[in-house]
Amino acid sequence: MYAPGSADTVYRKNLCNAYLQFFILPVIYVKAQNFMAYFKHLCIVEAPQTIIAPFPRFITDCIGVCYLAAAVEHDVESLVMPDNFYNDGVFESMRALLKKKPVDLVAISSMTGAFHQAERLARIAKESGAFVVMGGFHPTALPDEVLKLSCVDVVVIGEGEETFRELVLKGPSRDIKGIAYREGGGIVHTEPRPVIADIDSIRFPLRSLRPDRYGEKGNAYSIDTIYTSRGCPWSCSFCANDQMHKGWRGRSAENVVDEIALLHDPKNKKLLKIWDANFLTNIGRAEKICDMMIERGLTNFRIMTESRAKDLVRAERILPKLRKIGLSKIGLGIESPNEATLALMNKKNSLNDVAKAIALCQKNSIGAEGYFIIGHYTENVEDTLAYPEFARSLGLRQSLFMIMTPYPGTGIFKEYKDEGKIRSFDWDLYNNYCPVIATRTMDTDTLVAMLAYCNVAFNGYRSVMKRNSTKAVHLSFMIDLFQLCFLLRINKNNSNDQIRDLLFNALQLFLEQKHGEIEQTAAASCKTLAEPLHVRILHSPAKCIDFTLSERNGNRVLSMTLHQNGSSLPSVNGPEIRLDKLVASACAVSMDKLMSVLYRNEWLRNNPGRINGQILSILADREVLHFGGKLASLFLSSYRKSD
Repeated sequence: MYAPGSADTVYRKNLCNAYLQFFILPVIYVKAQNFMAYFKHLCIVEAPQTIIAPFPRFITDCIGVCYLAAAVEHDVESLVMPDNFYNDGVFESMRALLKKKPVDLVAISSMTGAFHQAERLARIAKESGAFVVMGGFHPTALPDEVLKLSCVDVVVIGEGEETFRELVLKGPSRDIKGIAYREGGGIVHTEPRPVIADIDSIRFPLRSLRPDRYGEKGNAYSIDTIYTSRGCPWSCSFCANDQMHKGWRGRSAENVVDEIALLHDPKNKKLLKIWDANFLTNIGRAEKICDMMIERGLTNFRIMTESRAKDLVRAERILPKLRKIGLSKIGLGIESPNEATLALMNKKNSLNDVAKAIALCQKNSIGAEGYFIIGHYTENVEDTLAYPEFARSLGLRQSLFMIMTPYPGTGIFKEYKDEGKIRSFDWDLYNNYCPVIATRTMDTDTLVAMLAYCNVAFNGYRSVMKRNSTKAVHLSFMIDLFQLCFLLRINKNNSNDQIRDLLFNALQLFLEQKHGEIEQTAAASCKTLAEPLHVRILHSPAKCIDFTLSERNGNRVLSMTLHQNGSSLPSVNGPEIRLDKLVASACAVSMDKLMSVLYRNEWLRNNPGRINGQILSILADREVLHFGGKLASLFLSSYRKSD
């Protein structure tokens, strides 16, 4: 027996109290929280874009909703996410999930280009009897419009983690900041919620909730996203970031690197997108992230990020460290070659800084990709023709040309609306590649034509001019045309015939701008051509462009000749690419299947010489095999000589 006041008795009491405090009470607390939560069974989903852009780096990793899931993970009894969240399969997956699992709240995040998809998901959720919450960039900009939908109960405005957690715990209430909902025939807007000041306090996104994607587990995607900061110190008139995240707030280097450690795989190099609005805002913080990653051996990544040119110039000292952690490409928002246009867009960018930034990237073996926006309402065709030439003059090897898109809530949206220049409110088209506006001198058709031209002119057939055989030249042309065809497919209003016309007209305009000939220094890989190489691109039986690759004084010369309006075309001593067949082949494969091929190709690029189950599965896919067969047939049939 132990005396009540003995040392052993006190020890036992302290041990019991410690056990109660550190093991029993937390369990009771969590269970009590679960019991107290207003909503207990949640389904969380990010609406996929209606039209998929054919770039694997733009495939969604649904990090935004994974942040929401992490915020309520310990407050609810169940959390689920539908399969196929990145394509149209999400709808049947959602129906099946809601029949199988108890769900009392469905949370949907939506960008503008995904809003119709979000509405469709909301209707499916409401049919199952769930309470529907919608948030993200589009609902934040237009909460009243979203609440016109009877299938949406509450809109979360702005950053969602704190607001969403309160909503889950308490249910809809005027006491919750940052929401809008219907009440008494009207719409209630509660007090705005400030942005989260200490973003280190935000839990890491719950990636394990994500379903398999192309055979990869949710916490092990080979393409993934991390945000090391929120907001932006700048307020470009075309950007929606300011209305959602406001001013720039950076996570601590320690917090960032701890999350990166969860993504790192020494055996499987991943594409890591540091998708901040401007990663290099704080150079000291960026350097500390590099130092810690190097110290911990977290360098088996191919990293992409974005930055202002001026900040990249300021970061010159740390560029070798960025390269060492895996920085492979940096996107630069150049937007326009015209200083006046940049000022109107509130783009505080110096074109001199742009040239310096690109030179620094080249010096440090970091790829630089320029982002350009055509279609400012003050610009005309002549202004736009200068874009690709300006991009090439900077020494850029890659550029993305986009069409000005007035996203709701941005300054540009108001400007174009006031000018009466918004031509469509079909949100499906709000994806940067479909014209929904006109300028003061260019209509939507002209803008599509300019988009095609900018891509053709920037390409400049540099790859074609390095080839040493007719087959190699032929294949280069086909690859270039296919890539542009896939880009033009993003616009759902373009028919096959329209895509064919856009391709040919862009080639013809390029021919005219170059006066039928381009010349460049022969690359080191070029061999002496025994004779000129010929390829014909055929629009129709009465219209074509003949390309001839030859040599002149040690340079490569590509001559272009337009034939049209004749009863018959002259014969050509080389392959003939029929644009109608090429477009039909490119448009026959689904965008989802195309993305799956591009996704796996990205893995191969990052892990050369390796084969995994994903690659084998895509090689066995009937649609992919059929597409490959059509391409092979198209390539071989091109060698039929014209009569």
